[in-house]
Amino acid sequence: MDKIRLAIAGLGNCASSLLQGIECYRKRPPNEMEGLLHPSIGGYSLEDILIVAAFDVDQRKVGKPLAEAVFAPPNCTAVFQREIPSHGVTVRMGPVLDGVAHHMTEYPEKRSFRVADESPCDVTRVLKDSGANVFVCYLPVGAEDAVRHYAQACLEAGVAMVNCMPVFIASHPEWSEAFRRKNLPVVGDDIKSQLGATIVHRALARLMADRGVKLERTYQLNTGGNTDFLNMLDRSRLVSKKISKTESVQSQLDVPLDDEHIHIGPADYVAWQNDNKICFLRMDWRGFGGVPMNLELRLSVEDSPNSAGIAIDAIRCAKLALDRGIGGPLYEVSAVCMKHPPKQIRDSEARNLLEQWLAG
Repeated sequence: MDKIRLAIAGLGNCASSLLQGIECYRKRPPNEMEGLLHPSIGGYSLEDILIVAAFDVDQRKVGKPLAEAVFAPPNCTAVFQREIPSHGVTVRMGPVLDGVAHHMTEYPEKRSFRVADESPCDVTRVLKDSGANVFVCYLPVGAEDAVRHYAQACLEAGVAMVNCMPVFIASHPEWSEAFRRKNLPVVGDDIKSQLGATIVHRALARLMADRGVKLERTYQLNTGGNTDFLNMLDRSRLVSKKISKTESVQSQLDVPLDDEHIHIGPADYVAWQNDNKICFLRMDWRGFGGVPMNLELRLSVEDSPNSAGIAIDAIRCAKLALDRGIGGPLYEVSAVCMKHPPKQIRDSEARNLLEQWLAG
């Protein structure tokens, strides 16, 4: 069984948490694997993941060793594993395209992106030369053209794709069919955190339907201080993100809410929160006798480790699909790991289907 040869685009907080986690769990004994859904998937443990290529556009990361780049500004996530290997990887300059919002230059360097004065590499060539077999996309929200550029490079290089961003690839008929024709797995779209705002909102929405009460209106407001929240101050970049998060919750209801009765989206950027994401959730419903009731919830999570806890499974599932000769969108994997999968499935059912898929 060969290694999972992983390429990463976007060395921000999510990539930092992912690489920290890979190294952290390598050193843990089997009885200390809390926080990890599956210590082994298809025989692949975290020790089997080898980073072979990395792409970014920030001047503090491009041309730097991988181990240095993942801790460089504007990254601000929790550091739980300081020492990580560089795997012999130097960060390559990727295509900028629409990957950097214009307003980023209005904020301090330590908080925002600064594009390197470098020519972009040939992504397809780098993927081929590195021997990558799985690619994970961590580009900023709203980078529609840039994500598609990397998706096309995966198709040309023969690499499976895990799309953590709300740009519709696995859930888009033309893109999913392109991966199917190439017999390449694709997992997507828009990573669903291990225990975050979306999964909690989905679970509560489904619980209300199962318990026979009528949800009348709901909102989910999120604040944070990482580059993801800073990037999303440009509301024009949020079209796909709002669709992804809203459909994820609506899919758990027997009768979807009218648009005016559901609001899900970021609220604001609060710099001092760093990678801490705070969710404010409200749900109003009518129960027995039509009596009105409501729930208000405040959830605080470290955003990027929360994401990495799911990405680490999606990556190994993509490689397992390659081994099994399965191409196209991975429905069971995407339903568990992503907000906007090709097919929405109730979470309890999706988990059972995934376990069956893992067992072959």
